[in-house]
Amino acid sequence: MSESLRLSKMFPLFVLTVLFFSANSILTVLLPLQSEKSGMDHAEIGIMMGAYMFVCMLFRPFAGQLIGRFGPLLIMRLLLIAHAACMILYTFADSDAYTLLRAWQGAVTAFFSMSLQAGIVEGLAERDRGQGMTLYSLSSMIPSLFGPIAAMQIWATESSKLYVAVLIGLAAVPILIGFNAPLARGRGASTSKSIALSELFKSMTGIKRNRPLLVSMTVMLCVSCVFGATATFVPLFIVNEGSGHAGLYLMLQGIVVIGSRMILRKRIPSDGQWHSGFITATLLSSLIGSLLLSFTQQFSSVLYLSAVFNGFAMALLYPTLTTYLSFILPVHSKYAWMGLFMCSYDLGYSLGGLVMGLIVEGFSYVIMFQCCATLSLIAWVVIWSNRRRMHNDQLAVNI
Repeated sequence: MSESLRLSKMFPLFVLTVLFFSANSILTVLLPLQSEKSGMDHAEIGIMMGAYMFVCMLFRPFAGQLIGRFGPLLIMRLLLIAHAACMILYTFADSDAYTLLRAWQGAVTAFFSMSLQAGIVEGLAERDRGQGMTLYSLSSMIPSLFGPIAAMQIWATESSKLYVAVLIGLAAVPILIGFNAPLARGRGASTSKSIALSELFKSMTGIKRNRPLLVSMTVMLCVSCVFGATATFVPLFIVNEGSGHAGLYLMLQGIVVIGSRMILRKRIPSDGQWHSGFITATLLSSLIGSLLLSFTQQFSSVLYLSAVFNGFAMALLYPTLTTYLSFILPVHSKYAWMGLFMCSYDLGYSLGGLVMGLIVEGFSYVIMFQCCATLSLIAWVVIWSNRRRMHNDQLAVNI
């Protein structure tokens, strides 16, 4: 079977991924705007938006266990029903229920992500899995190109009928596509390797002995906090300040993320070496992006330039650290420790809304963006202070 034919079997999964993440792309912009209009303060908005990734982080190991036991297809069918119910509830829920619905959405996302990745692993030969996972990652980012613009259009028209129609569509169409998706019906060889909660808890005790993992998690925690804060509060900031178009900003950032991963994918280090210069450049991009946002009130022209710098950081840091860890972590504990690394991203992203919301409420957007820049600087200090201990250290740490 040709390579293109093998990958074409997965095409419904990639379409399903675009549709599924379109809901979050649209709601990430709309919910803060609707919540602020209803009287919620920034701290409450931060808690609401942060609940999504926080619950997603908690449910990932549990999702892996259920997929390993019952197979991806059954779990996919159940989660799509849960996803549809969540979208329908959004159509008539008020802002008081948004936090609960965001938590619900985060749990569903954990199951969706694990099911899709398990399905790709089970459905493709080893030589095709890399491309399959790349296409999945790309499909999950495509909604960032049109979702924010669609959200701002819904907000501008103030049409509740349009809002309801979009959410019902995003509830129904994924079910039509996903119920008969090309996924394994039962437990497979790869899905049985899911990460147990006991493994994760046990692996936590070994983090301090594993310098590459500790440094990578610390850097990812700091910078993903920046990502979460900008995703939550940049639309509110732009709308309140009237300094630009929130949808255009997020679309430009999405274009940079997708374009960078496609164009620079061969530049991402893939040799198991710790490339301090490359990672430093990525952190510098995050630092500049946050600082430019803090200067937007004085120089409105730098707004969209900040989207470019933030986009570069979002595109390159996670795959760089993930690739490095895939080489450096010992085989017997790789799954558990990679799971912890992914949790550090989820936790940081959720804290971006939770903590930065308190800062915006107590101080200002400018101070919040400066705090984001400080987090990028802290990540750089961690990199710089550990640079000599990170080069090609193949550890043999027992969990």
